[in-house]
Amino acid sequence: MGFNENIANIRAGIAEAARAAGRDPADVTLLAATKTRTSGEIRAAVAAGITACGENRVQELTAHLADDAYRGASVHFIGHLQTNKVKYVVGKVSLIHSVSSEKLLRAIAAQADKLGLVQDILLEINLAGEASKSGFPPEQALDAARMAGQLKGVRLRGLMCIPPPALRPGGNLQFFEALRQLAVDIRREIGHNKILDVLSMGMSGDYRDAVAAGSTCVRVGSALFGPRPSALPEGSPPPLPHDGRRPVNEHF
Repeated sequence: MGFNENIANIRAGIAEAARAAGRDPADVTLLAATKTRTSGEIRAAVAAGITACGENRVQELTAHLADDAYRGASVHFIGHLQTNKVKYVVGKVSLIHSVSSEKLLRAIAAQADKLGLVQDILLEINLAGEASKSGFPPEQALDAARMAGQLKGVRLRGLMCIPPPALRPGGNLQFFEALRQLAVDIRREIGHNKILDVLSMGMSGDYRDAVAAGSTCVRVGSALFGPRPSALPEGSPPPLPHDGRRPVNEHF
């Protein structure tokens, strides 16, 4: 299937899950996760109706911005962000999903203040306490939200999570429901119901469950574009030719 068919199927799945939960499907953004995708693929997705793209890697974000690949769509940053690369992201994207530490939060705020702008952000929450993943522990989310509210360079829009791989259908529903409840609790404690209006949760394999639990933004890659091609870690040099036929990637 092409982009049009893939998008139609995903939107139908979003609509079905939303209506079953008593929600308006229009309240859910389909964000195309464009990690490792070419500028041509991104342009084709936008032409087929995608209105928001999410990049995982600063290097790819910079290249696609230079190539004007996102024209017609908003751009989000959804991957792990190092503090020394904040300057390449702040002011270049409409929303940073992956603010995972106090150090990163302050670095983003400082860069935004330096540029004279306010950067919209989400706090990444490590709901399962996985050592392999970044993010604030749930018990630190309220303090992080209060801190964000005190920094003039950022505007807290909501929360994001990446649950563990589900071992069965519906296996991540508990995490999605936990993130929604965490947002409710933070709103109540802070006393400002206009913050945390974004819940970024759900990917290709579980976006229906995420929508059912209250997601307002699902990050879909492979279900939209097909299987992701292999890619070198960010910052690695281009692969060398192998046997004169094709490049190899020893990392994947």
